[in-house]
Amino acid sequence: MSLRWRLALFGAGVVALALLVFGVLLYALLARGVVTNQDDALRMRANQAAATLSQSTPTSPVAPVVPADLRSSTEIFVEVFGPDWTLMYATGEPAVVPVAHSIGFATQDGFRLYARPFDNGYVITGQSTKVPQSSLSGIVVFLIVSAVPALIAALLASWLVAGRALRPLKAVATAAEDIGRTRDFGRRLPAPPSRDEVATLSSSFNGMLKELQDAFESQRRFVADASHELRTPLTTIQGNAGLLASRTLSDETRRAAVADVAAESDRMSRLVDRLLTLARADSGLQLELAPIDLETVTDEVCRQAGAAHPAQALIAETDAAIVDGDEDALRQLLWILLDNAFRYTTSAVELRLVTEEGWARLTVSDDGPGIPSQHRERIFERFYRAEASRTGSHAGLGLSIARWIVDQHGGRIIAGEAVLGGAAFLVDLPLLRSS
Repeated sequence: MSLRWRLALFGAGVVALALLVFGVLLYALLARGVVTNQDDALRMRANQAAATLSQSTPTSPVAPVVPADLRSSTEIFVEVFGPDWTLMYATGEPAVVPVAHSIGFATQDGFRLYARPFDNGYVITGQSTKVPQSSLSGIVVFLIVSAVPALIAALLASWLVAGRALRPLKAVATAAEDIGRTRDFGRRLPAPPSRDEVATLSSSFNGMLKELQDAFESQRRFVADASHELRTPLTTIQGNAGLLASRTLSDETRRAAVADVAAESDRMSRLVDRLLTLARADSGLQLELAPIDLETVTDEVCRQAGAAHPAQALIAETDAAIVDGDEDALRQLLWILLDNAFRYTTSAVELRLVTEEGWARLTVSDDGPGIPSQHRERIFERFYRAEASRTGSHAGLGLSIARWIVDQHGGRIIAGEAVLGGAAFLVDLPLLRSS
């Protein structure tokens, strides 16, 4: 069953419940009123008969010419009894003699009776109990007959209102189906003029489409850039492999070709490793954090980096800092920042590790060409390069991995201008409370 019909039936059900409650209450009120009206009519008729009999002579009343048949009549009948409850007069037959000789109201043999005394005996008025039941039956029939068209109207109105309310949802579903079929993530739903839940849904759906479009474009650029970056070393390796296959090469040319193959293979290996790291990051990989002596890790990486780059100077100043982190990931972060600095520096790279207000602040700077302010945020995007002065054979993935590592540690990384005149990268990592 469709949602529209379920909503229509629900609306009709609510109306049916309301009609039922209204009908029960109305029936209860009318039932009480009908019985009260019957009692009032019996009391008034008895009082009139008593007043007439009190004013007449004490002879026996004259019997009616045609007494009413109480087995079928619904009229009020009158009976007169003597002081010893001997029947003297009745307007109906067969006569109803009360079992209990009491004054007031009573119900006996399907009749509602009222008895009261007068000067020469007692007067009883009565009426069949079918009278109020007949009136109430008519009321029930009226309620049922009037409820049927009301329920039909409620069902129709609910169906129309539900269709109107669900029309924007149907538009959203149709748009989602079309987008999924055509992969047109640039499509947007028109903003409805109202500010109801449907407007909120449309806005959320458009926001989701924007995120999907950005993710799709980013993924497409990522695949294209990765293919381009892998194609370059593969082309070099293939060319040198074909060259090595020739038998007319000199030893110097052969050594150069082998060196190129080794260098490009190493470059492609680093690129694949970083692509795998980013793939694990995209899959939701969470680093396992533990207390780490960041000063010791930083000193070790600086020593290794200085030995790997003997042509440039490395100035390192570190303070004690204990953080909650992943040691391998922090080493990778330091290597990325130092490799980036050594790649562009002209003479020296500077690294400082200090603690400030609950943070371990790591700064890596160089005296290279620097990074223009308009590129300092985008350099953390995958495969993005700022300008030719800061590009080379690298793929542009290191800083993306660095940001992911810092985010995993609950910190932040920003690019700025170094005191030395080049680029500076500032990393803040939260300290452990015990430190």
